[in-house]
Amino acid sequence: MSDCRCSGSGPSRSIGIVGRAHVDDAEMGIQYSLYTKIDFQSLTCLNERVDGSAKTVFKPWSERLNKKNYVESDVDEELLFKIPFTGNVKLKSIVVIGGDGGQRPNRIRLYKNRPSMDFDDVNLTPDQEFDLSEDPDGSVEYPLRVAKFSGVEHLIIHFPSNVGAKTTVVYYIGLRGEFSEKQRPQVVCTNYEVRSLLHMSRKGSLFDETDHYVM
Repeated sequence: MSDCRCSGSGPSRSIGIVGRAHVDDAEMGIQYSLYTKIDFQSLTCLNERVDGSAKTVFKPWSERLNKKNYVESDVDEELLFKIPFTGNVKLKSIVVIGGDGGQRPNRIRLYKNRPSMDFDDVNLTPDQEFDLSEDPDGSVEYPLRVAKFSGVEHLIIHFPSNVGAKTTVVYYIGLRGEFSEKQRPQVVCTNYEVRSLLHMSRKGSLFDETDHYVM
């Protein structure tokens, strides 16, 4: 398992905030590189005003303050990100840089491995939820329940509301955690099966003259 350097059940109403005053940008870039393990081709976001714009908020730490690319909600303030990974992820923390003024999301809800989820399902109990503080530079890190967010193949991020504007804007979402490749299923052949096949082949009864399997 590689550390991309990229916390139960039931909702969490409050959460501790981790400060990183003495961690330089280079180290943060390593810690928050989990975006490289996202399957961007399959990533979608419900209620985004511009199709595909949600993909732009998952980017290198060094580009987190770049406000050229962002996602804005469309008909109301809600956004629902559907994020597939290329392997298995153990999520440890998240950083969110929201829009200015009232367009900043003020709450986040996280769901694990619900790839078919849409707005009809947002009343389901999230695996974790908490309020978001104003954070224009990404200095606020929200720790997640690692035991809950292990074995994540698909992550849902739901922003249900903002500070008071008609639409919500998000500039950056940073994910920190560990990544491991998906394990390929192994074909198990018992010694008994091997011996039986060898015995049949020696008797000439395993294949006929046209190389077709016969019993």
